[in-house]
Amino acid sequence: MDQVSAAPVLFLLSCFLGTVSGLLSKDFSECKEFFYHGIPPQGITGQEYQPICQKFNNMYRFATLYHRNHRVALYSAYKVRLLKQTVEEEWMFEPQLNGEDNDAEMQPLKKSDTFDNQASLQDYDGSLYTKGHLAPKQHQGTTDDKLATYTLTNIVPQRGGSNAGTWNDLEEEISKRKGSCTGEMYVITGTIPFESNSEAPSIIKKINNKVYAPEYMWSAYCCTNFKETDGNFFPTYAAVGRNYPDSKNDIVPKDPNVKGIMLGYDVKKMPLSDLEAILKEKLTSEKITLFDHDCKAN
Repeated sequence: MDQVSAAPVLFLLSCFLGTVSGLLSKDFSECKEFFYHGIPPQGITGQEYQPICQKFNNMYRFATLYHRNHRVALYSAYKVRLLKQTVEEEWMFEPQLNGEDNDAEMQPLKKSDTFDNQASLQDYDGSLYTKGHLAPKQHQGTTDDKLATYTLTNIVPQRGGSNAGTWNDLEEEISKRKGSCTGEMYVITGTIPFESNSEAPSIIKKINNKVYAPEYMWSAYCCTNFKETDGNFFPTYAAVGRNYPDSKNDIVPKDPNVKGIMLGYDVKKMPLSDLEAILKEKLTSEKITLFDHDCKAN
């Protein structure tokens, strides 16, 4: 089939099957609606960071700041929409990360696919980690929103005790808090990498000697319209969780009384300013602001 006659057919197929686009952006301007006041976090800079506007079926679903050198997301930002519905997972990859001239539409990821510039399913095989969502499917409001989270550019290596245990509990708590948030709830969930001088084994710091695993997970939300009875948790709230059971106790203390798979994967809840101070130190920034004007209404 020649190129001219193939074009209409491909267009119809894309409309019928749906496509995922991971637009490589310069500044998130195409998907700024996922940030409070339309302004992304300030103070996180570097040529290694790549903004991605995650698009599915011709709509932007969330935003991701991707760490090119680590081959994982540094954070994903989204607005909480709750829909109790299960979806079949179908993993995707981002062609443009393999070359800016490649197709902007996310493509289904085959088990046999391998890449130099981003993670593949094979990287997780035999590792100590599960595939952890930063923008989780349970916080999405439509079927398409949920499906769009299954791109490996929204995924980080996460230990099972965190992913299925303590961090899952935090995600459920945020879902409950949305019931007290009467306006938009903006969430940014991200990671803190191991320091270069960390004594953790190499199989802990990387999977397949390629994809960097975070030492900590973090999350924060912003909601300026809320029920006054729940004012202690608004307008902002934040948390940091351990992703390595042998991390030091300086950021998140380890509770020795915890039993089972969640031992060593504690989550510490804190004010937004405390999280920003931690990120400032760990990401070596002069100042980090996650939400414009510290999530003040005006």
